[in-house]
Amino acid sequence: MKSAELEAKLKTLEATIEKLESRLTITEDIEAIKKLQRTYGFYLTHWMGQDIVDLFSDSPDVSLIVIIGEFRGKEGIKKFYLARQPNPELLLAVMQLSGVVDVAPNGKTAKGRWFGYGFEAFPIEYGVYAQTPFGIYENEYVKEDGKWKFKSIYWNQIFLCPFGECWVKPDRLIPKPNTLHLPYEPDLLHTTDEEKYPIKYPSGRILPFHYKHPVTGK
Repeated sequence: MKSAELEAKLKTLEATIEKLESRLTITEDIEAIKKLQRTYGFYLTHWMGQDIVDLFSDSPDVSLIVIIGEFRGKEGIKKFYLARQPNPELLLAVMQLSGVVDVAPNGKTAKGRWFGYGFEAFPIEYGVYAQTPFGIYENEYVKEDGKWKFKSIYWNQIFLCPFGECWVKPDRLIPKPNTLHLPYEPDLLHTTDEEKYPIKYPSGRILPFHYKHPVTGK
């Protein structure tokens, strides 16, 4: 084999190896992000607040969006997750399902979409209240020091109803934030923009996708 042919084959082989290494890295990143999201779900089950907080980046840009509003920065994250103390009667079994994860070309950030469905039980003044939540997560992730962490969690709740009465009735309303008696206040209340944060369930609104259609590209 001539040296020129050998050199060309070596370049082709090097290019192939480089592509395979890139694909392997992306696959490992996706698996790490899936593990992060599932871990969050298990910590949420028993409201392991500090463990959840530690899953977030220390960046000032981190955020949490839930039905009552938005919590910003690491202090906002702590305010939400550390206000409620662990309680053996508290159970938030929200399964993290059907994840679609896309890693940015630079390998430093990613986005993920998940179904959240499960059963919740809250201790209240006269016993335990049980309900069934269902919604969609559209989350962002960031890679820091080789580890994937949450940059933002956006929980878009589709419906929430008392256990035993689901599926939810079309005219069921969620409690207004000022009636929930929560031990914290969000940095930004979501009470007026019903297009983005609908009050009535089900609203018929589709949470925008972070990714394009895998076949049509639209």
